[in-house]
Amino acid sequence: MVKKALILTVIFAALVSACIKEKDLTSTGKVKETAIKTVPPLQLSTWVVDWQWEASIHDLKQLSNGLKSFQIFAAYFDNQDKLYFTEQMQTAMPQFLDTAKQMGLEKIDLTIVNDIINTDGTTIQKDSTLITRLIATKESREKHINEMINVVNQYDLSGVEIDFEMVKEKDWKKLITFYSELYQRLHKEGKKLRIVLEPRMPIEKWKLPKGPTYVMMAYNLYGTHSEPGPKADYAFITKLAKRMKNIPGDPAIAIATGGFDWSTNGNITSLTEKQAAQLANKSTSSIKRDPASGSLYFTYLDDYNVKHTVWYADSTTLLEWIKKIRKKGYHKVAIWRLGELGENTLKMLGE
Repeated sequence: MVKKALILTVIFAALVSACIKEKDLTSTGKVKETAIKTVPPLQLSTWVVDWQWEASIHDLKQLSNGLKSFQIFAAYFDNQDKLYFTEQMQTAMPQFLDTAKQMGLEKIDLTIVNDIINTDGTTIQKDSTLITRLIATKESREKHINEMINVVNQYDLSGVEIDFEMVKEKDWKKLITFYSELYQRLHKEGKKLRIVLEPRMPIEKWKLPKGPTYVMMAYNLYGTHSEPGPKADYAFITKLAKRMKNIPGDPAIAIATGGFDWSTNGNITSLTEKQAAQLANKSTSSIKRDPASGSLYFTYLDDYNVKHTVWYADSTTLLEWIKKIRKKGYHKVAIWRLGELGENTLKMLGE
């Protein structure tokens, strides 16, 4: 009996080992010598926006099963460095809050971005000098923090999300101090802090404070600043995930929906998924899927015979990006953004 039991034990161990090795086979057929890591269930969050608030709400309602929280991309600054809400957002805010209540969502953050909207309606996006002014002194930081907390309490939101981009190198020390001071104040109020990080942020150099939830932007690989290409590819996501070991806590990775349209006359236009799919009907070439990113791309001619190149993400693209993120050990994924997502994308994200 002992011998039989021993034989059965050896056979069982061999089968388990074989199963593990089969799952860990690489594309070359070699077995990876890495330990199996259990990743917690996927946690999705997303952004809604003021300039497309009705479409955002439509998409939000389709994600009732898959969503854990959402962020209201709402607060800009005026030319006096005070928080500013567009007329669209003033209309949309109660609608967002009512929708959240209907869906039973309680984790709602106010996103504050360093864009300036002037009195004449012109905008300055990602203004680094604004950040410099806001964090210059303890007094300026405290004034800004007080204003943010007042707004969050006014709308009874669960927290603040800071999306400050194009930060000057000389400002990182004071900005990190600002993050710490803001977190401590919010914590006393029973509120949360989320901080969005650009891929260019030198996370290897600066020690971020513990407490806030950090979100790394895994997009803008190609866009208005570049030649045609995907918002992200697998190599880009892998590289970012590896760098994120320097971020404290349980960070999230953000991926982007939609895409861009590059014309040969130099114009570059941001597209939602639905807009890109509609343009695909004009395609002068077959629609292809890029193996390095999972993104779709095609070309078309407009009414003036100008050639355009479009790259965008559909449900398959987003799913593959999420799989890559989870494979790297991360389970929190943020979706930039809602508004005119395809039906398959909504179904995939909502499951």
